[in-house]
Amino acid sequence: MHGFASDPIDLPPPFSLVRLRESGDAFTHATNIAAVSGAGTLVYVGRFDLAEFAVVLEPGEPLRTARRAFHAGMVALADALRAYAPPNKPVTIDWPDAIRVDGGLVGGGRLGWPASAKEHDPPSWLVFGAMIRTVAMTEEEPGIHPLSSALEQEGFGETGAVQVTESFARYLMLAIHRWQVEGFESVAREYLTRLSRERQVSRRIDEQGDLIQERIGAEKTERYDLLKALAAPSWFDPKLGGPRL
Repeated sequence: MHGFASDPIDLPPPFSLVRLRESGDAFTHATNIAAVSGAGTLVYVGRFDLAEFAVVLEPGEPLRTARRAFHAGMVALADALRAYAPPNKPVTIDWPDAIRVDGGLVGGGRLGWPASAKEHDPPSWLVFGAMIRTVAMTEEEPGIHPLSSALEQEGFGETGAVQVTESFARYLMLAIHRWQVEGFESVAREYLTRLSRERQVSRRIDEQGDLIQERIGAEKTERYDLLKALAAPSWFDPKLGGPRL
């Protein structure tokens, strides 16, 4: 069955697990304990309908560039789902933070850092948080919210919160290793290949994590500001306390 709160979670080192009850808030809790608990702490909320978790990171670079850890988190989140997706089911990212399966919104990622952190100093911590809808809990008929979806509706079978969380932890380790060995450009490339495709467009991620987009044949360059975008997650509905419908 889908992962419940009591199911064991197998995380690779150096992750350490903190479990919250169903009514908990993984992202808020992780930001509250980050300074004390340290890097690798993963806060998990066991819910039937949602994979919800947040991980503490301790980057060794200034905040203005350290925010690019968000891209590593999003690559890991997309890959965690791709590992369980049925064949030919595309898992894509909407810039910068939303995850779609075959066009339906299932959730996304967010990033937090200390309010007192200065742009040009390394932050004492970052928190990458994620929510993925595993089961649609609304009573309404399918098709009422055609732009939203859940893993169960997309043919992921029994894949629940535990599997998504374990898979994310493994892929985050891979993304961070790639960054350390090959440089951020390799992570940026992985991220860009997971964005929803647009024809005749070239894209790159700059050193602050902004998306730079140029239309082939046009003189104009468009910049999408990561810091502004992170201020309010595009996929999150505060009233629902979860992904938008």
